[in-house]
Amino acid sequence: MDAPVDVTRVIAKLEPGGAQIAAFRLSAGLRRHGIETRLIAGDSTPEGVRLAREYGLEPECFNDRLTGLQWTPSPRFAAWLAPRLAGADLVHAHMFGAWWAAAGVVPAGVPLVASEHNAYNWPGASYDRELRAALPRIDRFYAHGPHAMEYLRAAGMPPKRLRKGRSSIDGLCRPLPDLPSPRIVYVGRLAPDKGPDVLVDALALLPHPAPAFVVGEGRMRTALERRVRELGLAQRVTFTGWQREPGGWVAGATMLVAPSREEAWSQTVVRAMVLRTPVVAAAVEGLPAVLADGRGILVPPEDPPALARAMTEVLAGRRPDLAAAYDYASAFTAERAAAEYAAAYRELMPGIVTVTPATSR
Repeated sequence: MDAPVDVTRVIAKLEPGGAQIAAFRLSAGLRRHGIETRLIAGDSTPEGVRLAREYGLEPECFNDRLTGLQWTPSPRFAAWLAPRLAGADLVHAHMFGAWWAAAGVVPAGVPLVASEHNAYNWPGASYDRELRAALPRIDRFYAHGPHAMEYLRAAGMPPKRLRKGRSSIDGLCRPLPDLPSPRIVYVGRLAPDKGPDVLVDALALLPHPAPAFVVGEGRMRTALERRVRELGLAQRVTFTGWQREPGGWVAGATMLVAPSREEAWSQTVVRAMVLRTPVVAAAVEGLPAVLADGRGILVPPEDPPALARAMTEVLAGRRPDLAAAYDYASAFTAERAAAEYAAAYRELMPGIVTVTPATSR
């Protein structure tokens, strides 16, 4: 039997989030291909560590909270990372702070793969110069949204090493019992880039109110709860906190709302599509492509009145093309994503044989 391949996966920020879940789901799927994953994190939260463990991964964490490693090139992190990359057959680093650090210390001859799940909007100082300097060491770069793809091309990443990133979603699930109908559902981090405040303001404008469930956690929660009380929505809006399996709220809902300010590609949106739940979303970054051809209802970003109008129409019976939405979403399986990345890893490690899983019957 072939020996397993050891991949070291470096994640700049380990927290419950779409990018992290996609990486964990990929790591689990790669085991069927003889590829074992070791997980290293820069910043981490207890919830992120627990989530990694649910996928069979025990992370080793740096945790220098002062730097914000998702968007910061930290020489200290790079120095700490260097001995931990020894012995890896391949390194796959997610988010700028992780792949920048890995690019400077990964051993010669070890393939380095990078993934970027967000647009390069640099929440603090711009590190464009550092980004450009690190790109020559990247053997394969996966950009998960059009803005990241365009930025990397402009920065000089050779097209032959640049790929469109692929994430995956979980399958079908049943609605949770005793949930009201109709209902509006939001799933995501309670953070500015996800726009939950836009949704709250839009809910106050609905002429015919419906119960709404905000499924997620984040630093905006206290402010959002205060805003809900100010608008007199406390009896209609429920904050559930972060949920390991949010599909039960989405399945059977009248709509899923994604009011994002930034969104390269949304697991939440695509999961709703495979559950045949109508999606109302802001037309930002990658979402117009995901919801193209009538697969969802798009509204201008940062526009609560427009969002309220679209939600009102869905509550009144308007529907996107749910069959087309299902067909699009059903292609994003964990098995397919694992097979594609396993093939890419084999291409980058031509001298190492990995296991090809038997065809399921």
